[in-house]
Amino acid sequence: MAERTKRRKEPFPGAYYLAGAITLALMLLFIALGASLPPGVAGFLVAFVLGLTVSPKYAKAFLLAGVFSAAMGFLDREPQVAWGGVALVLAELLVLRFVRS
Repeated sequence: MAERTKRRKEPFPGAYYLAGAITLALMLLFIALGASLPPGVAGFLVAFVLGLTVSPKYAKAFLLAGVFSAAMGFLDREPQVAWGGVALVLAELLVLRFVRS
């Protein structure tokens, strides 16, 4: 007997292609922004937006990673790492806050 594989139905035709195109466009936008902004601002912007996309299941681990990154960045005077860590902490606090409510 031939095995049948069940395909998931797209929300609308071409939805997955559209989602892929949007994802690539956003990645290119953040690469361009990150390259043109000062290191601290770029680190904050990229880490904050990416931090908002973290699954709530892993938010606490990313929160700890943000605290560690901020501490190490400020201690070693690396503004991109330091402000990226601060942004990651803020983003994960937002994620945890919205999951609870």
